[in-house]
Amino acid sequence: MELKDLRYFIEVVHYGSFTKAAANIYISQPTLSKSLKKLESELKVELFERSTRKLKLTDAGEIVYKQGVKILGATNELNSLLDDLMNLPTGEIKIGIPPLIGTLFFPTIAKNFGKTYPEVTLELVELGAKRIEHLVEGGQVDVGIIVLPTDTSKFDILPFIKEEFMLYTHTTHTLAKMETVNIQQLEEENFILFNREFALHELVIEQCQKAGFQPKIAYESSQWDLIAELVRSQLGITMLPKSIYTKMDQKTIQMTSLEAPPLWELGIITRKDRYQSFAVRTLLSFLSEEFNV
Repeated sequence: MELKDLRYFIEVVHYGSFTKAAANIYISQPTLSKSLKKLESELKVELFERSTRKLKLTDAGEIVYKQGVKILGATNELNSLLDDLMNLPTGEIKIGIPPLIGTLFFPTIAKNFGKTYPEVTLELVELGAKRIEHLVEGGQVDVGIIVLPTDTSKFDILPFIKEEFMLYTHTTHTLAKMETVNIQQLEEENFILFNREFALHELVIEQCQKAGFQPKIAYESSQWDLIAELVRSQLGITMLPKSIYTKMDQKTIQMTSLEAPPLWELGIITRKDRYQSFAVRTLLSFLSEEFNV
């Protein structure tokens, strides 16, 4: 049964005439009659009593009319809901972000996105970038913001932020007095790093190895603020992206430029070949516009 035929039938009932109905829905009367006969054939009932001159519904016709009105009403409501969805997305999005990235960017994302799309809930999942990748791949997280590079065969990637790494020491450290530091000068230092679940852990180690030494790791943590506190307590040095300095105690922690510094490249990832809800697509578009990526 086609909705078009059902709609034509209801129009005939409303106008009480085949002629008037055909004129008002802009089709020929023979086309209208053919549509009604088709509907009757599919339903295996007669809809009108044809023994009277006045148009009158049969008992079956009454049932089809009442249910047809409900069906077309529900269809119109569905279209309205979909229209609303396209204009104002709803639902929940799970967004995976490592703690450092979350500290720097999630408050802005949540505040500005929430103003524009109040019907969408953002659920934050804070874990290391490696864990975030696995969750996005497994469909447990819709969107992830991670440290690049990543597997391009598994993920669609939207470049996000690119930033230089800096050296962080206590303000009384001898390196704090220098304008720039070569990574080779850090060979004898105690490093404080994110733990092995975080991409930054490997990034720092790789940079030290390129400079010709294996870093001495004094402490590892999953929290950037604990790393900063350990630096502030003069228990070691660390290398982190430049923007995190705005969150640190700048009276006790010094940020110093590195020669040929490693780059912190972030990407927004979604799993390839997975359906993206309109809410997710809206978030991706928002992030692209908000951060000019």
